[in-house]
Amino acid sequence: MAATPSPPGSPDWWAARPVPAPAAEPRRGRPSVDTARIVDTALRLVDEHGTQAFSLRMLADALNSGTATLYRHFVGKDEILAYVVDRVLGEAGLDDLAARADWRDTLTVTAHRFHDTLRRHPHTLPLLTAQVPVGPHGLAQRERVLSALLAHGLPVDLAARAFTAVTHYVIGFAAQQYGPAAAPDDGPRLAAFYRRLDPATYPAVLQAAESLTSVSLDEEFAFGLGLLVEGLAHLHPAR
Repeated sequence: MAATPSPPGSPDWWAARPVPAPAAEPRRGRPSVDTARIVDTALRLVDEHGTQAFSLRMLADALNSGTATLYRHFVGKDEILAYVVDRVLGEAGLDDLAARADWRDTLTVTAHRFHDTLRRHPHTLPLLTAQVPVGPHGLAQRERVLSALLAHGLPVDLAARAFTAVTHYVIGFAAQQYGPAAAPDDGPRLAAFYRRLDPATYPAVLQAAESLTSVSLDEEFAFGLGLLVEGLAHLHPAR
């Protein structure tokens, strides 16, 4: 029985990933297309239309090419989307982490830059949560963060847990607040709803109604991140 192929984006798939073919010579007037341009165009289309609407035909039309050209580089849509996710991860500029003041600063800067990147590409969030991001860009970013944390004195086990906890927080926050299924920001109506509740049944909710609905998403993100980083500091007190 033939082995089940590893899904695109999985660790096994990346470990044995096919090297995308170089641009081929034009055929019947079709221009050759390199893989970087394919992935960049695919990301633009996903940003504009979402992953469900994205198709190889849409991509081929945007490239002024044909689907046969795409199949010379990738097996199908899922492979292209795996590269799209990895392309997004590469946008978070983390080259300067070694110069940060300490490990707290390293984690905070990493989280904010990663968060800003995902907010620019909310339609890729379901793809990111479906697989551990271990493509070339994902691995490079992981190496940068862990190297900086270790250089700032965190033990390897705490550095690994800190990296995982912070990235999970960022992805979860971004998916809930900016992903395709995110609820609209409707603070005033939610506050009005809370104020109409029975004070005998929900006295605490009524008391906190303003605070629950008036904090911006940026403030909420920073507050939660601060709690997480300070909690980690208790596991590794400053020497």
